[in-house]
Amino acid sequence: MAEAGKILEWTLVSECPIPPDVNQLLVPGEVAVAAYKTFRDSAIFTNKRLIVRDAQGFTGKKIEIYSLPYSSINMWSTENAGGFLDMSAEVELWTRAGHIKVKLQKGVDIRKFDMLIANALLAE
Repeated sequence: MAEAGKILEWTLVSECPIPPDVNQLLVPGEVAVAAYKTFRDSAIFTNKRLIVRDAQGFTGKKIEIYSLPYSSINMWSTENAGGFLDMSAEVELWTRAGHIKVKLQKGVDIRKFDMLIANALLAE
């Protein structure tokens, strides 16, 4: 993951079905609740963490998996798209590991994304 103070950045293109092979990454009691397509792979929200699968290299066979437990998120902000020239919304996460920026392409519901984070962090 990125050093403290540096930004790790992901772009989510659209909501998608939850990939069935994500179940092999889940611990007992963990459930996948939503998934988003990235340029080459996917980001999955569970009831415990955000998992980002990042295919790498020319063939995409090498896969890096980022796992962000919700307990490490200290604060977040969301910014909706501004209009004609500003087509993407943004989410920023301040975590114990550093600062993470998530860009949401046109068509991704920023408020649904915001509620996924809020429910994961604030719901009891």
